[in-house]
Amino acid sequence: MLDVVVVGGGPAGLTAGIYLARARMDALLVEKQSPGGAPALTERIENYPGFPEGISGFELVDRMRRQAEGFGLRIAPFNPLLGLRVEGEEKVLETEEGTLRAYAVILATGMRPARLGVPGEDEFHGRGVSYCATCDGAFFKDGVVAVVGGGNSAVEEALFLTRYARKVVIVHRRDRLRAGKILQERALSHPKMEFKWKKTVKEIRGDQKVESLLLADVEGEGEEELPVDGVFLYVGNLPNTEELRGVVELDERGFILTDADLRTNLEGVYAAGDVRAGAVWQVAAAVGDGVRAALNAQFHVENLKGTAYI
Repeated sequence: MLDVVVVGGGPAGLTAGIYLARARMDALLVEKQSPGGAPALTERIENYPGFPEGISGFELVDRMRRQAEGFGLRIAPFNPLLGLRVEGEEKVLETEEGTLRAYAVILATGMRPARLGVPGEDEFHGRGVSYCATCDGAFFKDGVVAVVGGGNSAVEEALFLTRYARKVVIVHRRDRLRAGKILQERALSHPKMEFKWKKTVKEIRGDQKVESLLLADVEGEGEEELPVDGVFLYVGNLPNTEELRGVVELDERGFILTDADLRTNLEGVYAAGDVRAGAVWQVAAAVGDGVRAALNAQFHVENLKGTAYI
């Protein structure tokens, strides 16, 4: 039986893995995709301490992965959240590859982009509808693209798209951006950027691929059709907790409820990073969560084994 299973390989999970490995815990990190999480798809991170010139998201999390593996952390490509239950002191995770048993579990499953839920979104997914500018931006070289949303992610990705597109239109339901001030300044002054304020997307239209968006005015002042070659959607996030419903306590949006020590309602089960209710969705904060969860999981396991150092 393992000491700790860390579920998720983003910054929170990798940081927890670093601390557990350094403590010589018998830990396993399981991740259904490549380690790194959402930050690995971020073109540039400018607010992580210690990198005054910024660093690409991929490079930052890849350094975390190499650091964790350097201390001996095992990382496995499992899909672990088919089921989680508690049997006495053991935590049992059912996976497609088999069953994992551990004294403690750290849930760092992160979140994913929310869908807009309008006609055409599913039909044109991969044919002009995208949720990742870093992944798909190059397909729209010299084209016109729309970015739906006004927060940090939307504005960051819109600025990235200006590398390829001849015009980037931000569609936002409010009359101002919600992103940080520096991002706002860059976007509002960029010559390739345009804005559709107080607008929502009612429909994504096209034949074989995206050709236009039908926009509705939030104040009821009519509709307009916006010709575009593609649309990138950043309208919020959903936690990756579907398999945890009825197992750990979640808030009304599905994020995991924890106490100040990141404990869930199940003894020996912790949550860290963006999946946790109250998280601020920043890499630096996720790293801090990973540290706290790892230290508390370590103390829990050592108490069970009678090896805790007081």
